[in-house]
Amino acid sequence: MITRRSLLTGAGALGLGAALAGCAGGTTAPPQASTRTITHKLGTTEISGTPQRVVTMGLTEQDYVLALGVTPVGVREWFGGRPGALWPWAAERADGVPEVLAVTEPSYEQVAALAPDLVLGVNYSMTPEEYATLSAIAPTVGPPVGHADYGAPWQVITEVVGTALGREEQAAALVAPVEQGFADLRSTIPAGRTGLLAARLEDGTYYAYAEGPAPAFLADLGLALPPAAEALFTGPDRPPVELSPEQLGVLDADVLVLGLYGAFATTGTVDDPVFGNLRVAREGRAILLPEQSTTNGALSFGSVLSLPVALAEMRPRLAAALDGDPATAVPPA
Repeated sequence: MITRRSLLTGAGALGLGAALAGCAGGTTAPPQASTRTITHKLGTTEISGTPQRVVTMGLTEQDYVLALGVTPVGVREWFGGRPGALWPWAAERADGVPEVLAVTEPSYEQVAALAPDLVLGVNYSMTPEEYATLSAIAPTVGPPVGHADYGAPWQVITEVVGTALGREEQAAALVAPVEQGFADLRSTIPAGRTGLLAARLEDGTYYAYAEGPAPAFLADLGLALPPAAEALFTGPDRPPVELSPEQLGVLDADVLVLGLYGAFATTGTVDDPVFGNLRVAREGRAILLPEQSTTNGALSFGSVLSLPVALAEMRPRLAAALDGDPATAVPPA
C-alpha cells in the first residue's frame, strides 16, 4: 500500500546464539532434500540439505517460510510493530518468536550471530554488495529474475521459497487453494468493473498505485484500472503517482481501495471535502483501510498466508461497494 521509496519504512506503507536457539527456528522437517540451484538477479545459489535456521531479509518471506513449516530465526520488520514482525496469520504458525531485524540498514553482525543456514531476500531489492556480504554468512537467494524488485507474484515467491527449503511439493500444494479463493470471489463481481488502489498519507497527499500486492489483488479479481488512472502510469515498472488536488478525479473507479496513514489511520476517515465530493465517495464505493487494520496488512503482504485473510476481509466490503446502492455502508476495516 506504499511507495517503493518508503517501502522500507512501513509508512505511507518483513544473534540468537546457541543459548537462545530454542526460541525460534522450529521446523517440521521433511526428508533430507537434495542439492538444488536457484537462479536469481544476483547470480545462482546452491543449497544442500534442509535449511532449518532461516533469516528472511525480504519484507514478506516470513509468511512463506512459516507456511512451509519452518519458523525463521530472524525476520525483517516492515510495518505493524508486532512481536517477531509477524501478523496474526503468520504468528499462529510460529514455533517461537523470531528475532527482528531493522527495516532500514539491518546489522550484518546480527544476521551472522543468528547462524543461519539460509538467507532469503526474494521480496526485496538487494545490491551486489549486500549479496556478497550475506553470501559469506550463508547461502543467499536474491529477487527473482524477470520481475521488478518487490514485484514478484506470490505464486513465484512461493515456488522460490519452496525450492530453497527443499519443500517443492508442499509449496506447490499451497497455491491451488488460494487461486480457488480468488476464483470464488471473482465469480461474485460483475464483469467490466474497475478498481484502483490509492493511499492518503499523513501529510494529506494522495498516491495512486498500479503495481504491488494490493493492485495485483484487484486485478486478479477481474477489476481493471480506470482509463484515466491507467494513463498516469508510465515506464515498465509503473511506479506510484502522487496526485495533485486537480487530479483526484482519477480516483473515481467502480471500487476504490484507499489506505489511510498517520492521523487518518487513527480516525479511519479521509476528512477531505475534495475527496468527499468525488462520485466514488458520494456513491459509497470507497473501501477505507487504516494502516494497522487486518485487511490492510493482509492486502499489503499479499502472501500465500495472508491472501486467504484478505479474500475473506474484502468479500463483504467489495459486495457493499459494488452493489449500486449508495445507502449500503461499506463495513469499517
